[in-house]
Amino acid sequence: MFINPDHLLTYGAVAKKYKKNEFVFYEGDSSRFYFQVFEGNVKMCSFNDEGRSFTQGIFGPGESFGEPPLFINATYPACAVAESDCVIFKLSKDTLFKLLIEFPELQMKFIVHFAKRIYDKTNKSKNIVSPHPAERISGFLNRYKADNKLPQQKVLIPFTRQQMADFLGLRVETVIRTLKKMEEEKKVEIRKHKLYY
Repeated sequence: MFINPDHLLTYGAVAKKYKKNEFVFYEGDSSRFYFQVFEGNVKMCSFNDEGRSFTQGIFGPGESFGEPPLFINATYPACAVAESDCVIFKLSKDTLFKLLIEFPELQMKFIVHFAKRIYDKTNKSKNIVSPHPAERISGFLNRYKADNKLPQQKVLIPFTRQQMADFLGLRVETVIRTLKKMEEEKKVEIRKHKLYY
């Protein structure tokens, strides 16, 4: 979701700086703010009992994160951590709701935004339940290209092997081994340790 920064600032949003690896909020925290990235990237993730991370999404400039709990008075089901040094607009929940009342067109944008997230999570869930790492990786790569409207020819994939593992619930060793096999099958290219799909 994108709200014009001028509107955010007019309604009292604060631009807060976060250092790389600093938490914006933790799983279980009360949802009290609307967050929108101005600079940098933020990762939403969950941790299991063994401390392994599962990435829900990465959000960059102009993207919001963590807003669904605001609308149902729930706690955050995952944590948000700065992937890089970043600046994030932070607007109180009550003020966000006033903004939505005064700008009804934003309400429809939120509905479409939430519908797209639900649709994407459903597709992602179907992909993650596959027992075959190559299918998971192919699904992830296809989704990345479709979401970013990228051409059919091979393009640079901007994720590390560890980030892909975290998105897919796989071990990094499995991702590396599977990508090597996919390269042998000519499904991906690896040039100077960079992945092209």
